[in-house]
Amino acid sequence: MTITRIAVLGAGTMGHGIAHAAMTAGYDTVLFDVAEAMLEKGRGAIRGIVHKGVELGKVAAGDADAILARLSVTTSLADAVRGAGMVIEAIPEKIELKLSTFTEVEQHAPADAVLATNTSALSITEMAAVLQNPARMAGMHFFNPVHRMKLVEIVRALESSEETLQAIDTVARCMGKDTVLIRESPGFVTSRINVMIGNEAFYMLQEGVASARDIDKALKLGLNHPMGPFELVDLVGLDTRLSILQYLHRTLGEKFRPCPLLEQHVRAGRLGKKVGKGVYEY
Repeated sequence: MTITRIAVLGAGTMGHGIAHAAMTAGYDTVLFDVAEAMLEKGRGAIRGIVHKGVELGKVAAGDADAILARLSVTTSLADAVRGAGMVIEAIPEKIELKLSTFTEVEQHAPADAVLATNTSALSITEMAAVLQNPARMAGMHFFNPVHRMKLVEIVRALESSEETLQAIDTVARCMGKDTVLIRESPGFVTSRINVMIGNEAFYMLQEGVASARDIDKALKLGLNHPMGPFELVDLVGLDTRLSILQYLHRTLGEKFRPCPLLEQHVRAGRLGKKVGKGVYEY
């Protein structure tokens, strides 16, 4: 099928970023969230990205109006997925929530719609198992911030069909992304390596090896990383990072045990930029 309408589930940082990418690529886009306040916040963030593009000369003023006109928002999951050629899920990283969401999606989305999850670590095969046709589901892992990051990891679950993988690749490339194809494994490629770096940075901070700012500076200037590990975890969210580490610890073993200092930060409510304080304060 030709995909003209994309439903994005979840209006948080990743969800509204994915919706913006879909709108910019020319797709009619509907953004769903259970909370009206999140939808308004997401819509405002999308407007900000588009208007910033105009200021920087990357988007023509006339094109900005056309891009924004492609967006609709709803708190009804049924309305969001009805008529969609692709559904991209970007809700919180809780497997039970994802399973119940895809069960409901299947009740309302077209039978030939492609289903994708933006999960950064959880089992896509397990999510697909709730579907009558698990072949139509695969991973479509974007990176934060979506409008700047070029990569999409396409993740083949056990029963993902070639048609599903090709459809996701086509949409990603229409969004201006480059893709890599990965066989499902906990953490895929990027999350598995990235959380290891970030967790080790927390252990170094806990041991007093160096300050957070000096660890960040060392990796940026010494290893040419665009962001330091603490800058990145504050952007991603410490609770999100901890959740991924806990899952990898359960599935891949002791080397992924979360650093106690990271756990302490999360218990203290220091979750990153989204709450104004993480490793750093904003």
